[in-house]
Amino acid sequence: MQTSLRSVIFFVSILIFVSLACSTLTGSGTDVPQSSNTNDGLSLELPTTPPTFAAPPPTLEKPTNVPVSPTIALPTAGPQRFYKEEFDVNSNPDNWSYFTTGPGGDDSNLVIEQRGEVLTFDLGALDLYVYYLYEGQLTYDDVALTLVAENRGVNNNNVSLVCRMDYDNEEWYEYSFESGGVWYLYAYKDGYNILDNGGSNELKQGLAVNEYGMTCEGNTISMYINGKKLKEYTDRTYVFLNGQIGFNISSLNVLPVTVDVQSFDIKEP
Repeated sequence: MQTSLRSVIFFVSILIFVSLACSTLTGSGTDVPQSSNTNDGLSLELPTTPPTFAAPPPTLEKPTNVPVSPTIALPTAGPQRFYKEEFDVNSNPDNWSYFTTGPGGDDSNLVIEQRGEVLTFDLGALDLYVYYLYEGQLTYDDVALTLVAENRGVNNNNVSLVCRMDYDNEEWYEYSFESGGVWYLYAYKDGYNILDNGGSNELKQGLAVNEYGMTCEGNTISMYINGKKLKEYTDRTYVFLNGQIGFNISSLNVLPVTVDVQSFDIKEP
């Protein structure tokens, strides 16, 4: 009898536990907030506004003034040791300098200017010597020079080539051709000292273009006119070793003296 009573009590307890569980699941008893959704099971109330997130990092704009690839400035070509000066629009006057001398000495009317493809010398005075020197390379020892020039004035002037000029010590070699066909080789030291001279029919006289050539190699000076070698001379007296190079245009006793220099070529001998 006692065992039967315990069984009844245990059975009643099970029924009460099951009834409470069912009431919880079916909504009886304590109210549970319900969503408007009709989905079975539990539903969460969704927010009505979207969440606010942190702003994205700013977008970097590529500068418009920066080139895609860097531009490298190339160095401007400077004066060269061996080259041919054409005296055209591309010539650099800073590569040259000049000085004047001579018995006349009046250079107030001297005009040196580029005209088209030539460098024009209009001396404007009697007995005026104009030396035009290359400054791109201060000194040369052995060198070959060629000058092309056209006479546009009277047939009475000098065109010269100069090598190993030491301006401070006032010494140089000079090969000079008179427009009448007579040439001289000077060593200038305390004045014009004649080393050699002669004449040539190879020079084109009057209003004409001539090519003058001079080579200074060791202590031997070679002289040319229009491609023909006139003579070579070995100097054992003065023996100038190095110096500047250039050319000379000189007036004598008649004007006008006007010469167009077309080119000046500097080469190794």
